[in-house]
Amino acid sequence: MTTPALVPESPPRSARRGGTGGDYARLLRRISDAGLMNRRPGYYAVRLGLVGIAYVAGWLVFALVGDSWWTLAVAAFLAVACAQVALVMHDVAHRQVFRLRRPTELVGRIVGNAGIGLGYGWWQDKHTRHHANPNHEELDPDVAPDILIWSQRQARAGRGLPRIIGRAQAFLFFPLLLLEGVNLHIAGIRALRNRSIGHRGVEGALLLGHFAAYLAAVFAVLPADKAFAFLIVHKALFGLYMGCAFAPNHKGMPTLTGDDRPDYLRRQVLTSRNVRGGVLTDLALGGLNYQIEHHLFPSMPTPNLRHAQRIVRDYCAEIGVPYHETGLITSYREALAHLHRVGAPLRATG
Repeated sequence: MTTPALVPESPPRSARRGGTGGDYARLLRRISDAGLMNRRPGYYAVRLGLVGIAYVAGWLVFALVGDSWWTLAVAAFLAVACAQVALVMHDVAHRQVFRLRRPTELVGRIVGNAGIGLGYGWWQDKHTRHHANPNHEELDPDVAPDILIWSQRQARAGRGLPRIIGRAQAFLFFPLLLLEGVNLHIAGIRALRNRSIGHRGVEGALLLGHFAAYLAAVFAVLPADKAFAFLIVHKALFGLYMGCAFAPNHKGMPTLTGDDRPDYLRRQVLTSRNVRGGVLTDLALGGLNYQIEHHLFPSMPTPNLRHAQRIVRDYCAEIGVPYHETGLITSYREALAHLHRVGAPLRATG
């Protein structure tokens, strides 16, 4: 049994050595000299504490509210809390919180598998491949034609469900996100059959424990009608939140195929989109709105990404690399326009 590599803590050595004229190496030197790769234990102690308090408080309020339709408001709050837990798991997996592998995996599995029923090993493997080759149609699982299609090339080759949905996928995108929470759970469970996922027994036991405790609590506190309504609202809003947090990052940005392999800096910058905003945007998106900086420096602590942005943006202008940043609404508009555009071959065939 092999254990999948961690989500990249740093770029490949080849990228650090050079790239095109050593572009990345020079940028990394500027970032390091600014102290932006330094750990932020105080920030993560506060963030993990607050997210943990919100998660526990949500379940306590659920128990106190009990048999009432107000429980659906609690379901909405817990959807947000669980999404914030997932964003914390993302930072943990990138070793932004712990430097060593063992505490990283331990906390990642507790937070992911046991806390919200999200398979840590599956997500880690998938996210590692995404970071190595963002928006590469053959290598990035995030742009595989699973249900949606991401290029006209995929549209022309589409079969089955992607071909059916692809015709109107821009209009179906947000409704489909309501199913994303359940899809994430199923993907984590299905991945337990994959021998490349390490500690499958532990992961499976934690997932089983999560779902058993979750369902037992819901049906012990609520009658069947309210219990099913709670489950639907909780999982639908959790999936919508997760999809809305990750969709602006790369959707609608250029995709790569075949031997398209720009150097590390360009591969990360040209396929990523930043989202402008203040403290609320940073909080809601968990720092993923600084997607360009995050992809260039995966282990950089989240609060440092904002400070790195000016350095990265100025450096990209200096070397002539396009740096794309929009507002949140515009990011969704660009993603939806792209989805509609790439579905054109399917609409043309009727």
